[in-house]
Order: sequence, then structure tokens, then C-alpha cells
Amino acid sequence: MLKTLLQKRAVKFLIGGGMAAAFNLLLIHAMIDWLDFSSPFLRNIANALSIELSLVLSFFIYRIWVWPGGSWSFTQVLVRQLPLYHVSAGSAVLLRILVIFPLLDWLGVNYAINTLVGVLASSILNYVIADRLVFKESSAVDFSRPEGLSTVLEASPSEWRTAKPYSGEFRLSLVIPAHNEEECIADTVKGIVCALEAQGISYEILVINDNSKDRTEECLKSLSAENHHVRYLNNTYPNGFGFAIRCGLENFDGDAVAIVMADASDAPENIVDYYRQLRLGYDCVFGSRFVKDGAVYDYPGYKLAVNRLANLFIQVLFGLKFNDTTNAFKAYRREVIAGISPLISHHFNLTVELPLKAMVRGYSYSVIPITWRNRKAGVSKLKLKEMGSRYLFIVLSILLEKYLSRGDYVRRNTLQPTLRRAR
Repeated sequence: MLKTLLQKRAVKFLIGGGMAAAFNLLLIHAMIDWLDFSSPFLRNIANALSIELSLVLSFFIYRIWVWPGGSWSFTQVLVRQLPLYHVSAGSAVLLRILVIFPLLDWLGVNYAINTLVGVLASSILNYVIADRLVFKESSAVDFSRPEGLSTVLEASPSEWRTAKPYSGEFRLSLVIPAHNEEECIADTVKGIVCALEAQGISYEILVINDNSKDRTEECLKSLSAENHHVRYLNNTYPNGFGFAIRCGLENFDGDAVAIVMADASDAPENIVDYYRQLRLGYDCVFGSRFVKDGAVYDYPGYKLAVNRLANLFIQVLFGLKFNDTTNAFKAYRREVIAGISPLISHHFNLTVELPLKAMVRGYSYSVIPITWRNRKAGVSKLKLKEMGSRYLFIVLSILLEKYLSRGDYVRRNTLQPTLRRAR
């Protein structure tokens, strides 16, 4: 019942409005009681600021959750939709203050009922104007198609041409960075091998030993001796997740490459899904844990909150529908890796650099639901406090490329970049 209600746009609208109203109350309380906005002038400033910020918050809640889709361009969102939304909300407030409240008060209606009727009427007016005028382009988008087809269906003709089925032998490489993963790496590799061989997929597993101090290298020697499709390299760069991935991307041998974590958090069956999408002709395949049929298990609460905020920030900046940019588990054709090189991230911010560069530079991609499970053994290497500024640096540098490079790095169909296979 609750799930059905949450699929109704009007219910989502009311919930979003309630969230914005709660934010408004919290903000004005903080400014008056905590920041000592005590004079009448300062209280008015606090009131105006809290109203404006809650309006902006409600706009983005509605834009992302209630009326998703449409263009996220600067002109469309900030120049057109946001001002129109202020007009919509302002009209609703004026209707309540200048018409409904005085009329019902004159008729002798109880104050509480008067207020309730005014809130409902202004909400209905705001909803109608928002639906018919503010978010018209967004609400017109058809979301009945599968998530994995959303990008290609909206692609430009040049992107359509890149999505052709691949015939002939197609080999998939898996690059796995491993730093002190003696407790996980053997099970991870064996699980992937079972899944790929069960489907008859040609593969290579390339594990990058990232300066491990435990028995990781001994495990890798044993794995490579048991299976000639498995090999490992010691990271030739300084220690770091990004450096390890870059080492792997410079040495993989397949027609495409997927980045997989050593802790078995990425489901092997999703690697098979990636392979099939690449065979359909997509340049990249991006998994999302936060779409229908996607799932996360045992995700630490504070990390999940930070993850969703960071991905929302990237979505808004770049105008994306894709909502899981920060996840490392993605797949790219060999020519994509060439086209987005050189890579500059040293750490986990590489997980953002790879997909954002690919999207900004015009490579086609498919989005599919994936499953993620928190590690059962070992220790996570991601330190959120150390990564914030690094993520921001990469995001802003690619944003500048998108808007200021005048297409200098965008893929050209007539001149495809190539990357020689490692021997």
C-alpha cells in the first residue's frame, strides 16, 4: 500500500513540501535561537532566508523525485524552471493570504479550519502550476522503458550509431586492485571465474597487487598458477587505489575492461550483464545500486548518506539521470580508455574521473541495476575525510572541460582513438 502511494506524483509532492516546510522551521529556529538573530530586523532576515532556502530545496526535491527527467542544463533549470517555480509558489501564497483567508474569516470559519483549507488550496494551485508550467518538459518524459535503455533512447544520432552489436570474438578483462586483501582475493577471483566460465565468456583477470604487506601476493601466485586466465602485476606506481587502477588499465589485454573490487562486494553475475551490454555495442556500461532491481546490503549508514549527497551533487552539476557515478564497478571498451586518457586521479576519485570523462566526451553508455554487498573480511581502504577535496577537484575539472573546452576532447566518429593491447 505504502509503495503504491509513493508512486503517486501528488503524494510525493505533499511529502516533498512537508520536508521543505520542516527544513524552513528548523532553519529559522537555528538562526533565531542559536545564531541570536534577536532584533526585529534580523528576525525578518532570518524569515526571508529560511523561506528562500526552503523554496530552493523543495524545487530540487520536486525536480529530482516528483518530476524527474528532462534537461538539466543551466539555462533550463536555473534560468527558466527555478524562477517559474518561485512564481508558482508565490501565486499559491498570495491566493492563501489575499483571497482564501480573508474570505473564510469574513464568513466566520474557525481559524484552524481556515488555515487548513488555505494550505490545501495553495498546495493544489502550486501543484497544478508546477505540473503544467514549471516542470512540463520533465513530466512529459516517458519512464515506462527499462532503465538500461534510457540513455541510448535519448542519445544523439552519432551515439545511436555507436550502439551496434559486436560480432566475432570479444574478450573481457577484469582489473582488480588489491591492497592487503589476503582474506578476500581468492574467493573473489574464484567466484568471478565460475560465473564467466559458466556463460562461456572469454576473459582475463588482472589483479594489481598494490604494495600489500600481507600474504596477498602469495595468494595471487597460487591463483595464477591454477588458471592461466588469471595474472597479477605489482603496482609500478606509488601506493593508492587510483594508481593501482591506472596500472591495470595500461596493461589489460581484452577488448573491454571492467573494474571490480577485491572484497567481493560486486556481484559476479553483474559482470556477465556488463559483458552482454558491451556486446550490444555500448561503449560503456554503468551499474546503479539505486534504481529498480538494484540493491545494497550492509551499507554503513553514514557512508550511504554521504554517497547519495555526493551523487546528487554530481547529477545536478552535469545534468545526469545516472545516480551512481561514484561506484568503481563499471565497464569500458578499449577505445574509451584511450579516449579519456591521460587519467590524473591518484586515489578513489578515479571512480568519478572515468565515467564523467566518458560521458562528457560523448561515449555511449547503458545503465543497468546491480547488487552491492559490504565486505565480509578485511578493512575498507576508503577514507571519506581524505577524499572530499579530491573528489571535488576532479568533478570541477571535468565540469570546466564540459563547458569551456569547446568540444576539443569530444569523441569524433571519423577518428576513433585506439589503444594497443598489452603483450
